[in-house]
Amino acid sequence: MAFPHHRPRRLRTTPALRRLVAETDLRPRHLVLPMFVKEGASEPTPISSMPGVVQHSRESLRKAAAEAVAAGVGGLMLFGVPQQRDATGSGGVDPDGVLNVALRDVRSEVGDSTVLMADTCLDEFTDHGHCGVLDERGAVDNDATLAVYADMAVAQAEAGAHLLGPSGMMDGQVGVIRDALDAAGYHDTGILAYTAKYSSAFFGPFRQAIESQLKGDRKTYQQDPANIREALRELALDLEEGADLVMVKPAMSYLDVLRAVAEVSDVPVAAYQISGEYAMVEAAAANGWIDRDRAIMETLMSIRRAGADIVLTYWATEVSTWLDRE
Repeated sequence: MAFPHHRPRRLRTTPALRRLVAETDLRPRHLVLPMFVKEGASEPTPISSMPGVVQHSRESLRKAAAEAVAAGVGGLMLFGVPQQRDATGSGGVDPDGVLNVALRDVRSEVGDSTVLMADTCLDEFTDHGHCGVLDERGAVDNDATLAVYADMAVAQAEAGAHLLGPSGMMDGQVGVIRDALDAAGYHDTGILAYTAKYSSAFFGPFRQAIESQLKGDRKTYQQDPANIREALRELALDLEEGADLVMVKPAMSYLDVLRAVAEVSDVPVAAYQISGEYAMVEAAAANGWIDRDRAIMETLMSIRRAGADIVLTYWATEVSTWLDRE
């Protein structure tokens, strides 16, 4: 039996050949490190469901930010863990709130050497754990929430954030934040829109990380995992309202959504490899069931292959030390 003339395996025979014809690459500049900072902490506090990830003190946050920049990461996304919470999430607006203080700290430490991002959402700051203000029935009030987001966005821009990440999935959030930033003179502060954020079971470890007060779920405002066309409607609205970048979250269970968004978006597309996705790999590796480093690289490459220009991942600094920068 004659062998076919075309043999794809010829291009797999050596590492150099495989590198030469690789269709997808991964560089430190593609990666963004999410970071948690806890108000009043004197030292980093490990997060049990996310091995290797901590709630930072102000001091350790600055050090970890500098280390990430030295490794070449593309950006940092900050989340705050306050000591006190209230019904309106006022700590997110307060210039002396933990997240705004942390933004100033990190901007002072690293300047413009990386892209500093802020989570523009209330779930860390509310005593009920929802991403917005509640009405008299206990439901999230979309428009009342937007008014708080506007104030929060300006406070974060004043604190030094280059990009704001409204993650609450309120209708109209991008447009309201853009108007507020422009009115305050922050025309160059960009918006990373959480365009398709799904109501996912994989958020569990994150809620431990921010010490969430949530009871129940967020199914009335986060997207249904069954839907993809809905994500494209959200994309069209976010782009119309002025989003500078868009995001799909989670990443690994939503690669089809990521691909669909990337095929039509005319702005850069990010994907967030979330806490539960991170925890699954770490747990399986700790049990000796998978090769940890290979699994990490495979998951990140799959997200890039599906169309992400930017990947938020808790492995950003570690992986960046493995990669070429050029």
